[in-house]
Amino acid sequence: MALAALTMNAQNLHINTTDFFLARQPILNVEQDLVGYELLFRHSDVNFAVVDNNMRATAAVVEHAAELGLHNVIGTSVAFINVDAGILMSDAIFILPKQHVVLEILETVDLSNELMERIEVLAANGYIFAIDDVIEQSYRTELLLPLVDIVKVDVLQMPAEKVEALTDYVKLRGKKLLAEKVETVEQFKLCREYGFDYYQGYYFAKPDVLKGKKINQSSLHVMQILALILKGANNFEIVRLIKQDVALSLTLLRLVNTPLYGCRRNVASLGHALLILGDRQLRRWMQILLYANQGCERGENSSPLMIMAATRGKLCELLAQAAYPRRLNKSDTAFTVGVLSLTDALFNIEVADVVEQIGVSQEIREALLSRTGFFGDLLCLVECSEKPESFDLQLLNQLLGKLQLSRATYYRAQKEAFDWGDSISINMSNESIP
Repeated sequence: MALAALTMNAQNLHINTTDFFLARQPILNVEQDLVGYELLFRHSDVNFAVVDNNMRATAAVVEHAAELGLHNVIGTSVAFINVDAGILMSDAIFILPKQHVVLEILETVDLSNELMERIEVLAANGYIFAIDDVIEQSYRTELLLPLVDIVKVDVLQMPAEKVEALTDYVKLRGKKLLAEKVETVEQFKLCREYGFDYYQGYYFAKPDVLKGKKINQSSLHVMQILALILKGANNFEIVRLIKQDVALSLTLLRLVNTPLYGCRRNVASLGHALLILGDRQLRRWMQILLYANQGCERGENSSPLMIMAATRGKLCELLAQAAYPRRLNKSDTAFTVGVLSLTDALFNIEVADVVEQIGVSQEIREALLSRTGFFGDLLCLVECSEKPESFDLQLLNQLLGKLQLSRATYYRAQKEAFDWGDSISINMSNESIP
């Protein structure tokens, strides 16, 4: 089916892109590298019931994927998308690029003979399937296993001994395992012991905070640089401090020499790099490079935490611009709030301790510590669409109303922020260092 025909079909079903919210949750491999995202669409009406095999809901998923341009939402990663019988049986499925999607078969889908034959045909033509929300061995799982590549296990719903038994059962059949709802480092370690291949959840953004824990020297140095930037120090002072950290210096030079800035010749000095960036860009890039600097110690520049922080910062900035189009300082502050909101995960200390050591304005402090004020509301809005399993549609609508932002504005800002965050990842992964 052509895209035009699909769009016409969606219009006949009264589908409107502003009627849906989008959530995106990262999926990592055992090395904790980003491999994909689960995309989830929820109707903005909290009273709207998503019924199994409802073509209105499933057509909306495909329409969104086609309209978004998946590369704008997932970059070079893979999109995991929930599908039901309606979308699988329709020609609309061919809109989704098979090399960039994994089709998750919902646990509520009725496995009729006709649907099983359809899945078999699609799998033979290169489409990759996953079974969603598996919590036990079952006749249903046995039916689907020959046709799927990945089994998603809801580890929160199962005791450890059942998880171990299920993973052995799946592994013997040569399938990949994905642990869903991994929210703590302890859960990640346990699932890794059981042989899971992929992990979904925000465990990597959950700090292991220990009361009275001392900040290591590397983290102190990074926070000193950030404090200088936020206080408006001159470039000479900033360069002097950056040069004390070789990894950070190389990362900053790599950034300036990426296509993002279109330099015709290599920039080899930090002083020159700072001149090209300018004060405003320097502040925001150094905030992002906090995360890249930590990743350099593990040999990873574009960590999932860095991508998440960059995307949060950009989304907060874009929404602040929409709310206050003539107030540049508002969007700059919003970017800072978004990026700094994950520093507890970065440094493994309380956010209050980070705020105290780098010295931020009162409005940033209130936003980070108590989620209050304009910037606190912005941060809440961004955070509540990051977790598919706890998608609070009522809160999303309330926050949009409070901030006087439309759903269409939020939707456009999400697309731009996702694309921007993923472009940072791609450029930061470039191995050429001047």
